[in-house]
Amino acid sequence: MPWKPAEAWTSLSPRSGRRHFRVVLQGGRGSERWVELASLLEPQVRLRESWTQLQDKAQWQRGWQPIPPNDSEGI
Repeated sequence: MPWKPAEAWTSLSPRSGRRHFRVVLQGGRGSERWVELASLLEPQVRLRESWTQLQDKAQWQRGWQPIPPNDSEGI
């Protein structure tokens, strides 16, 4: 069965000023798996995160989660 991460991710803290990302590339095997994410609002803003980091619920959540209204540090 092919490995397929969730398509949408929300960072719990701003990354390059953004919080909502979508998967654009994925690669690697085993512990070397990685996912490349693009910001929804600025697709040129891209991050490459290890699959292990994306699984850390203190850093990332699957899907696009709402940002609290009092949090002005990125969308």
